[in-house]
Amino acid sequence: MASLALIRRKIIITRTTLSHWHVCARAFSNADSNNNRIEKILVANRGEIACRIMRTARRLGIQTVAVYSDADRDSLHVASADEAIRIGPPPARLSYLNGTTIVDAAIRSGAQAIHPGYGFLSESAVFAKLCEDSGLTFIGPPASAIRDMGDKSASKRIMGTAGVPLVPGYHGDDQDIERMKLEADKIGYPVLIKPTHGGGGKGMRIVHSPEEFVESFLAAQREAAASFGVNTILLEKYITRPRHIEVQIFGDKHGNVLHLNERDCSVQRRHQKIIEEAPAPNISADFRAHLGQAAVSAAKSIVRSFRIFILLCFLFRLRSIFLNVLFHKQLNMVASPGKDNPCQDKRTKPVTLVSYLGQACEVQETHDGISNLQGKNQLLCAGTVEFIVDTISDEFYFMEMNTRLQVEHPVTEMIVGQDLVEWQILVANGEALPLSQSQVPISGHAFEARIYAENVQKGFLPATGVLHHYHVPVSSEVRVETGVKQGDTVSMHYDPMIAKLVVWGDNRASALVKLKDSLSKFQGGHGPDGGDKVFRNVAGLPTNVSFILKLANHGAFANGNVETHFIDNYKEDLFGDGNNSVSDQEAYEAARHNASLVAACLIEKEHFVSSRNPPGGGSLLPIWYSSPPFRVHHQAKRKMELEWENEYDSGSSKTMKLTITCQPAGRYLIETEENGSPVLDVKASYVKDRHFRVEAGGVINDVNVAVYSKDQTRHIHIWQGSYHHYFREKLGLDLSEDGELQHKPKVETSANPRGTVVAPMAGLVVKVLVENKTRVEEGQPVIVLEAMKMEHVVKAPSSGYVHELQVTVGEQVSDGSVLFSVKIISNTDCGAWTGSIKSHTDYSFTVMSRFWQQGLYLNGYLHAGGQPNALNLIT
Repeated sequence: MASLALIRRKIIITRTTLSHWHVCARAFSNADSNNNRIEKILVANRGEIACRIMRTARRLGIQTVAVYSDADRDSLHVASADEAIRIGPPPARLSYLNGTTIVDAAIRSGAQAIHPGYGFLSESAVFAKLCEDSGLTFIGPPASAIRDMGDKSASKRIMGTAGVPLVPGYHGDDQDIERMKLEADKIGYPVLIKPTHGGGGKGMRIVHSPEEFVESFLAAQREAAASFGVNTILLEKYITRPRHIEVQIFGDKHGNVLHLNERDCSVQRRHQKIIEEAPAPNISADFRAHLGQAAVSAAKSIVRSFRIFILLCFLFRLRSIFLNVLFHKQLNMVASPGKDNPCQDKRTKPVTLVSYLGQACEVQETHDGISNLQGKNQLLCAGTVEFIVDTISDEFYFMEMNTRLQVEHPVTEMIVGQDLVEWQILVANGEALPLSQSQVPISGHAFEARIYAENVQKGFLPATGVLHHYHVPVSSEVRVETGVKQGDTVSMHYDPMIAKLVVWGDNRASALVKLKDSLSKFQGGHGPDGGDKVFRNVAGLPTNVSFILKLANHGAFANGNVETHFIDNYKEDLFGDGNNSVSDQEAYEAARHNASLVAACLIEKEHFVSSRNPPGGGSLLPIWYSSPPFRVHHQAKRKMELEWENEYDSGSSKTMKLTITCQPAGRYLIETEENGSPVLDVKASYVKDRHFRVEAGGVINDVNVAVYSKDQTRHIHIWQGSYHHYFREKLGLDLSEDGELQHKPKVETSANPRGTVVAPMAGLVVKVLVENKTRVEEGQPVIVLEAMKMEHVVKAPSSGYVHELQVTVGEQVSDGSVLFSVKIISNTDCGAWTGSIKSHTDYSFTVMSRFWQQGLYLNGYLHAGGQPNALNLIT
């Protein structure tokens, strides 16, 4: 059945592709007569989307130019381009958001067009206009459409005029905080605070009460300004049980607008999508048709809003003609340039009355320097109309329209069999869309899972670090979009997404099986046989792979019962707390078993390497390094201590002390220093790279072991089937011989003292809310960090007094660095502080710090006025 489904899908795709080829052939047949065809594109982006655009351009025979910051000098997107140009230091505002530098790079490289990708400058009307003014083709909509749709307040006004349903809210220009508070009260809590520009969940806040509003509003403004350069905010009524469904639309310069079906993006964390699928599950054909029609109407409303302006131009010109005739002026003045003609400037051809009546008037430029829509030759390129669906009433409302390619566009490509980046280039070249609405298919079902470098147990905080091991697959039905390679560093300056895993199936159930299978293998390695059995591997920093696998395995997700609160609704199941089906004992037994496999694999590889490269550079391997190593009166033994972190309980770790006895033929007897623990007989065979074949307890398995060293610690990952374990081993204790420790320096570490607060991730200090010696309450915000353009508030862990505040605004901090500590005041502490005071004459209370005075007053050693209480002084 699966084979038949694949054949059916290929037939559908072939049928639609034939029409596409027809358009492409027609386009390229005119290449000689059209000197403006795009032959070289500068990609004004980084990461996976830059690589994605370059792949299509390469297939079309178009040269590509990459831009990079200092942090991306050796990145994958730079290596994928035909040439690359440096544009500045790592901060985005100095590099990927520097439009002038990027345009200059395009001109110097000889590129005719700029593709903005998504994020950064993709929705900047100013940048689009800068491209146009520089003679470059901006592969996207005109600046006017970006301006009106990128401004969410303006877009909602346009959609409201067009009759598209809107969520109740405030979209006005008055951003005074008192006015915003008043509007929030009118809407009714909870309200959603949302930047008018940008996307990706940045700057969004859900406010449940008036008391939370001011701080949430100011934080949203700061985050919006840092991410998008604009800090204006809109307010909306927060729908309590919503689904997030969006429709992919496309338009060309010939007046054609169509939709390519919908995507469901409801499963989100921190207002950012992590699993998307197409088409949306559990909706009727009638609902789907209404969604698609509403999306097309929304797109066309952009053109409609400017037709009014064109009509005014026409009426004004008719009035001018009438007056000219009345006063016997030459009628050909109608065709001459002049200030009376609002639809023409010195760069345009003369506009005749016939051209007005034929609606060929082009609005080239307005007084604010932003291009308007050019008559009917307008709209889009790619766009996405996003709707919020109330699952209680089954009503849908317009949320926003993105005038760019979305992160999740691959799921649409998978079900319609089209390359949307190629469509963008065709439209930019002036070609018509390859398909009509009736030719757009829905073939099967597709999922996309976003793989992020983040710490799920710490509230999905972004993680930074080196990808010590990373591999991706190639498959006809499993697609991985990535912008990193093994050895790359995930930086704090940019989005922490590593890859997008995209799968396709004949229906939702089969696609979900492939998604779960691919996620379970994402942490493996290439199959040892080098054949079609392909696995993947990520090691070096935490990812959300295991969490997404839990999502995919959840019964409610399998049934398509999704909404934007899915993670919160099922957090008991997803975060592996007390109700997790894996008990602590089961988790420990599995980890102990895999620790034994790790020990056997590492020693076996050590013997393998030694046999190929004998110590001392000789050609013969001394018997002491043979497998097993030769000993006179006993069998060779090794010891190893591995610290295991329980992935089902983030606060749980345990050290496993192993004794390994070497046996002939790659066999090892492994025991742990626990009463009653069985001795495990393991046979390990090294295959290549990180791949081993092991036999333990009568079961033979292929395993993958990845090892790297960092901070005087050896980090070890082992994958066996769908199971993954992570161990740490202190350097200086590893693989000791015959029970005697090797004389290497031992790394001593001590936990930070109670009350110490460390940075939860690397970031920039953007706000310090208190000073040293300030009294704080438990949970009170102390410092605000910014990482990946999002703010994270660091709060006091307990009530007390802040001291040792070690950071200032503008300072970069690393993950785990000490920020401050909170001193808890107790009677014992205060008694100890005053124990050295011999008499009140020996201590100057007038210069006593407020910090000490408060401590003494609380314990009765001072009067309220700060004078000493002689009865309580210790003498």
